[in-house]
Amino acid sequence: MPILACSVIAMAIIIERWWALRRHKIAPKHLVAQIYQLRKKNKLDKTSIQALKENSALGRVLASGLSSMHYSREVMKESIEESGRHVVHDMEKYLQTLGTIANISPLLGLLGTVVGMIKVFTVITSQGVGNPGVLAGGISEALLTTAAGLTVAIPSLIAARHFRRHIDDLVIYMEQEAIKLVEVIHGQRDEDPVEKIP
Repeated sequence: MPILACSVIAMAIIIERWWALRRHKIAPKHLVAQIYQLRKKNKLDKTSIQALKENSALGRVLASGLSSMHYSREVMKESIEESGRHVVHDMEKYLQTLGTIANISPLLGLLGTVVGMIKVFTVITSQGVGNPGVLAGGISEALLTTAAGLTVAIPSLIAARHFRRHIDDLVIYMEQEAIKLVEVIHGQRDEDPVEKIP
């Protein structure tokens, strides 16, 4: 049954995205402050940048900026923006599928209802309306498919919107941290960024 398949896929996506988009995994706090301390101690080398890249999505974005830190501010920002686009694309993985499930599930339910009603009218044509039990059973079965479609669609839609909002919040935070990094590296922010992190 297509609606059952949609429900299984939607549940798998919701669980996977919930696990993958945990805030501390994507954008851990105080990362810029750690970079600042490493730079202060002259320990900001290729090894530490590689470790930062493997740390988290935010670490990946900041590491791309650090790999261009000896160039101009504009070049550094371009590196961060390019890496940021890839990171956002990865965070949005499967959300298109989840949105599609939210859209098609009610239509599949409606299709099942229409097919069920056709069967009911076929019974009426062949047997007449003399057996109300058969008619009631057919109508009930037809309406159940609409209910099943809506039962899959509503949670899928809520989850898709929740994840998109969560990703937007993460992106804003990552942008703020990237700006801090650029300012620290290019000398426009001399104080320890720990004080600036909420």
